[in-house]
Amino acid sequence: MVGIISCGCYIPFWRLSRAAIRDGLRGEKAIAGADEDSITMAVAAALDCLGGTDRQEVDGIFLATTTPPYKEKLGAGIVATAADLRRDIITADFTDSLRAGTIALRAAIDAVKSGSAKQVMVVAADCRLGAPGSSWELSCGDGAVAFLIGDSEDVIAEVTGSYSLSDEIMDIWRSEEDRFIRSAEGRFVSTEGYSRVCGEAVTGLMKRFSLGKEDFTKTLFGIPEPRAQVALARTLGFDTKTQLQDSLSLEVGETGAAYALMLLAAALEDAKKGDVFLLLSYGNGADAMALAITGSMENKRKISGIKGYLNSKEIIDDYTIYAKWRGLLPVERPPRPFGITAPPALWRERERNLRLYGVKCDVCGTIQYPPQSVCTKCHNRDQFEKIRLSDRKGNLFTYSIDHTTWALVMPIITAIVNFEGGGRIECLMSDVEAAKVKTDMPVAMSFRKMDFREGTTIYSWKCIPLRE
Repeated sequence: MVGIISCGCYIPFWRLSRAAIRDGLRGEKAIAGADEDSITMAVAAALDCLGGTDRQEVDGIFLATTTPPYKEKLGAGIVATAADLRRDIITADFTDSLRAGTIALRAAIDAVKSGSAKQVMVVAADCRLGAPGSSWELSCGDGAVAFLIGDSEDVIAEVTGSYSLSDEIMDIWRSEEDRFIRSAEGRFVSTEGYSRVCGEAVTGLMKRFSLGKEDFTKTLFGIPEPRAQVALARTLGFDTKTQLQDSLSLEVGETGAAYALMLLAAALEDAKKGDVFLLLSYGNGADAMALAITGSMENKRKISGIKGYLNSKEIIDDYTIYAKWRGLLPVERPPRPFGITAPPALWRERERNLRLYGVKCDVCGTIQYPPQSVCTKCHNRDQFEKIRLSDRKGNLFTYSIDHTTWALVMPIITAIVNFEGGGRIECLMSDVEAAKVKTDMPVAMSFRKMDFREGTTIYSWKCIPLRE
């Protein structure tokens, strides 16, 4: 049976209060930290999805996003490297559409069914910007989700039918020069976009596969406007109280190409064997899918999924912090030159910086990072095996707090982390206020942006407080 083998997700630790954007509003939205983007969130979701899976069995990774950090560079390749997948796999980016997530999902299913791959991971992540003061700024949130697709008797859900429509309409878009989302007048978008196209896709699916509204346990409508989700459900005759999945609009926001799949991840957490979901994704057309729940999410993830991430957060009430993180406000940088790290150096060190490989001495078993030529304990030379440290938890051995060196997020916290099972790393710490840092606190490694210089994003690993 071809279907979803495992699921992972990621919601940033930071949430911006909607009242900070506009007085009187309730709720919050998830915002990527200053050192996060669609790639780092995709890596976090991919690692959550992999869990205890044998990474050597993954034959491909498809990345869906409308906010890639590069216009010409393979984002899926960065995610595959950071997740320590094999090099001889299929990597592909799906972009330029809010439907990119469901399009990638269908492509992965087709690849596995055709036999060209045994397991393909689909990762969707977005970090979209609405213009300051716009409705899009209120509604857009950041997040990521990942699904591992494979042919197995132990699948969680199987896509039993799908129906897609293409529809050319100027409703929501960004041109090559646009930084912020643009859209047509709201009533036009709702009437001729959400209502007409999505309604046609759902009725087309139901007609093609002889399904009725009573056949679906849950409807997951990946439509950017929560009110439009309710309106469509009522128009199609679904019970909005029992059949419509919560939109996450007041906790996370609309997460672009990841949105429909994040709703699916949330619904799977409460799913029971025998349930049937209707998944809908919108964007210059629509994808409608019927999914039969064939298994359980128990023991399929490292932490408590969407619910766990919703409860693990820090609220920001100061809009200027968000504006600085997003580059909406100018920030004075220190008067010193910044040079780009040479591409040959980035290439040479990709295993230690992207895969986070250390080494284990074949003689005495000491784990060391960064990789060494001579063992620091027994002094044997060039007798090591590579060892991945990115998925190891650790404890904060000691740390320093720097209030003087410039960074977008101040102060800078430099940490020394002792890994469980051996090994130690010096790295920066993120997602924590300086006053809350304590020695011996449990931490995990997180793939982050380290710098952005002359059009080049430099990625590596930081430690963050353990989120459980």
